[in-house]
Amino acid sequence: MEAAFFLVSGRVQGVGFRAGTRHEALGLGLSGYAHNRADGKVEIFVQGTPQAIDSFARWVGCGPPLAKVEQVLRQRAQPREMAGFGVG
Repeated sequence: MEAAFFLVSGRVQGVGFRAGTRHEALGLGLSGYAHNRADGKVEIFVQGTPQAIDSFARWVGCGPPLAKVEQVLRQRAQPREMAGFGVG
């Protein structure tokens, strides 16, 4: 199992980005979370297979239809004990 942390900037709040993130992650068998940050970015943590994380990363680069992703920072992370996908 691998894990990754993403920090996404652009028009990513108020456009269904977190809900889309949850849907995409669960569809790929990933667990983790997505949270809005006070600075207007979305913070995401996911864990699962390397292939699923790479597929997820491609989706994050575009996001849902109303989003305008300007930048995605990706960083390796340590897997955690968690199940499901939280949105906050």
